[in-house]
Amino acid sequence: MADPSTYRPAPGAIPLSPGVYRFRDAHGRVIYVGKAKSLRPRLSSYFQDIAGLHPRTATMVTTAASVEWTVVGTEVEALQLEYSWIKEYDPRFNVKYRDDKSYPELAVTLDEEFPRVQVMRGAHKKGVRYFGPYGHAWAIRETVDLLLRVFPVRTCSNGVFKRAAQVGRPCLLGYIGKCAAPCVGKVTADEHRALAEEFCDFMAGRTGGHLRRLELQMQEAAVAMEYEKAARLRDDIGALTRAMEKNAVVLADGTDADLLALAEDELEAAVQIFHVRGGRVRGQRGWVTDRVEDVDTAGLVEHALQQLYGPGSEAVPREVLVPALPEPAGPVHTWLSGLRGAQVDLRVPQRGDKKDLMETVRRNAQQALALHKTRRASDLTTRSRALQEIADALELDSVPLRIECFDVSHLQGEDVVASMVVFEDGLARKSEYRRFQIKGFAGQDDVRSMHEVIGRRFRRYLQEREQTGEWAVPEEVAAGDEADGGAAAGPVDPETGRPRRFAYPPQLLVVDGGRPQVAAARRALDELGIDDVALCGLAKRLEEVWLPGQDDPVVLPRSSEGLYLLQRVRDEAHRFAITYQRAKRSRRLTSGELDSVPGLGETRRQALLKHFGSLKRLRAATVDELCEVPGVGRRTAETVAAALASRTPAAPAVNTATGEIIDDSADPAGPGEPRETP
Repeated sequence: MADPSTYRPAPGAIPLSPGVYRFRDAHGRVIYVGKAKSLRPRLSSYFQDIAGLHPRTATMVTTAASVEWTVVGTEVEALQLEYSWIKEYDPRFNVKYRDDKSYPELAVTLDEEFPRVQVMRGAHKKGVRYFGPYGHAWAIRETVDLLLRVFPVRTCSNGVFKRAAQVGRPCLLGYIGKCAAPCVGKVTADEHRALAEEFCDFMAGRTGGHLRRLELQMQEAAVAMEYEKAARLRDDIGALTRAMEKNAVVLADGTDADLLALAEDELEAAVQIFHVRGGRVRGQRGWVTDRVEDVDTAGLVEHALQQLYGPGSEAVPREVLVPALPEPAGPVHTWLSGLRGAQVDLRVPQRGDKKDLMETVRRNAQQALALHKTRRASDLTTRSRALQEIADALELDSVPLRIECFDVSHLQGEDVVASMVVFEDGLARKSEYRRFQIKGFAGQDDVRSMHEVIGRRFRRYLQEREQTGEWAVPEEVAAGDEADGGAAAGPVDPETGRPRRFAYPPQLLVVDGGRPQVAAARRALDELGIDDVALCGLAKRLEEVWLPGQDDPVVLPRSSEGLYLLQRVRDEAHRFAITYQRAKRSRRLTSGELDSVPGLGETRRQALLKHFGSLKRLRAATVDELCEVPGVGRRTAETVAAALASRTPAAPAVNTATGEIIDDSADPAGPGEPRETP
């Protein structure tokens, strides 16, 4: 535990300007990011008597070992920089809302020639119109299914669309009237785009005009005694009405607003957001956070707004209604108005329908917090019991808060790789996962592979400890694993504050395998002089746990939470390893003759194959003919010609059913075709 007085800035060294500050721990990791209208009084408040600080603030300043700051011009710039650094450094003492899932949204790809309606998740893309978010993807599909009767916009993937265009026959939706079938020319691109824009108008809340138009057409059809057409229009009106009923009107004035409410206690806070468009609730979402910093309701609102409207997030509506205004509210208001490109009304509703709806949002936040606490209590209890059972079974001095597991994967000795997965406090920490290529030998030898991987991982760890002066590394270790990238500046990058790749040791090392794999891992640790890391292996056959130097395994009960956790760690390591091995094998099998031509990237490879149609024609082309391809100069053309001439042409493809030799001259093979490989 550090004494804050040891790193307190000198009097007068802190400027009075607005800015953003970062606290770092002894390893150089950023543990807290904050902003201030004036840096000097804000930073000075952290270095008062520790007894007078909030317990969380006291924990932060005693964990930190240094503080630094960056001066900016305005409070708005400070707000933007604070958000960027929280996203970049992921500091442990900052409030971070954990979204329990990626909420689905209804998207219309207006950037395509034939816009498509689909469900999308994740960051917003340019040229795509979004509606939502929705609580469930099925809610979007139900709405779309109703609207396709009236606005038959395509919903198929690009592959299905291209195949339908090639065969000249639309898909099932085209036959039943739920797609205008632009793939076969039933409507032009302009007509289809008009349908997509009408679809967007309806989803945006401009529904009255469409309903009135359909009612007028229905009446005209009835007068003209076109009863089938009138009946179809009647059904269309019913479909639109049912789609509208799914989102009841909550604000009669057709308001576009986001309502944000909080439920909080001493340890956690939950936020709920209702997205109201055209007076209707179009979507709902929520987050939960640990209150790891001393922050009031206004501060939680500010963090929630940063999370909600940060880069690549939600579009800012005309009104943003919150339970408390950030202090000060001016910078946040300016920031939101800048994102929207127009004035944003950021305020606390005082009366009327909006206040009533805010109360509904607040009740949802309370329910979400109560549900989260119920689930988390159960999860924490289970994980704690599992870790304690592992510690008792393996006779460890303390529970293993960080567990690393290694697995080796290959296919008959080819593409041998290994994986390292990390679990902290019983939960997967995927940012710490690592993968390895076996470099020390060729062929299949799981035991030798495990020895190599464990040695490489802990050699890097020792190198990084040596850089910080924590460990005197033997010369043979310091001269080691150049292939893994070195360890130039200790466990934490001084520029970014992020941990380096192998900066921290586990309390428990798990290998996928039995006694041979455990012995190989123990030998690797002994060679490096590491004796403070517990080691075990989990064998798949009977799920027994093997310890180094013991003739008999440790058998945990089948109902043991500790065994279940070890199985999850082992299975995750296996999944991560086999995923990497399959990807590596796929790249090797699908590589073509052009892949290894130096200086030839993917774009020019595709251009060459598209221009000549096949490798056979490309191989027969002269340098001058190669130069005719856009982007291919004479030097590149000469390199390609020389590379193809030096290789034996691939054997012709044979139809195994008829014995016929297939001429590839008419087959525009891509770089992934098997017969391109010599």
